[in-house]
Amino acid sequence: MSMGLSTTKALGGLCCTQLCRGFSTSMRLRTANQVYSCVCRPNDLHTYQLLSSSSRTPLITLWSTSWCATCHIVAPLLQSVIESGVGEAEGGVSYCEVQYDSPDVMSGGLGMDYMVTSIPTLLSFDAGEAQVHTKITDGKNLANRSFVEDWIRNEAKRCGGGGRNGGTGILGGLFRSLR
Repeated sequence: MSMGLSTTKALGGLCCTQLCRGFSTSMRLRTANQVYSCVCRPNDLHTYQLLSSSSRTPLITLWSTSWCATCHIVAPLLQSVIESGVGEAEGGVSYCEVQYDSPDVMSGGLGMDYMVTSIPTLLSFDAGEAQVHTKITDGKNLANRSFVEDWIRNEAKRCGGGGRNGGTGILGGLFRSLR
C-alpha cells in the first residue's frame, strides 16, 4: 500500500504504522472484576455486553436453567472464583448468569444466536463478540476450580481486543497485517 504525498500531507505527515497503533500508550491498570445480576431478558445481556465492551473487559456468561443440577454446583463456584479476584491481574472480567429457560430469553432466541447447544455453557464475549471457539460445555471441567481459574485468566488477557487477532468475522483477518 503506497501513500501519495497529498495523502501524507492530509494526514499530517503520519505514516500508516503511526495511524494503526492503539489510542492509548499508558499501561493497562488492574481492573476489579464485576458481577452482574442474573439475565432474564435479552436486553439485560445486551446492556452487560455494552458495559463490558466500554470497560474493555470480557464478559463471562454462564448459561444455565432452573432444572439443571450441574448448574447449581457450577454457578456458585464460578461466582466465588470471580469475586476472589481471579483474572484481575490480567485485566479483569465481568460476569453474569443467563437463565436460558427464562421465557424472554427462550422466545428471544439468544441461545441460538450464540450457538449455546448444551447446558451448562460457559461463554465469553469480548468487544461484544461471542468467543464460541473457547466456550466450555463439559460439566466436569466447569466443576473443576483450577480449570475454571485458568480459563478465566486466559479470557481476561483479551482486554477487549475482539477475539483472535481481529476477530473471526467476514473481515476479521483483513487488517491483521496492519497491527
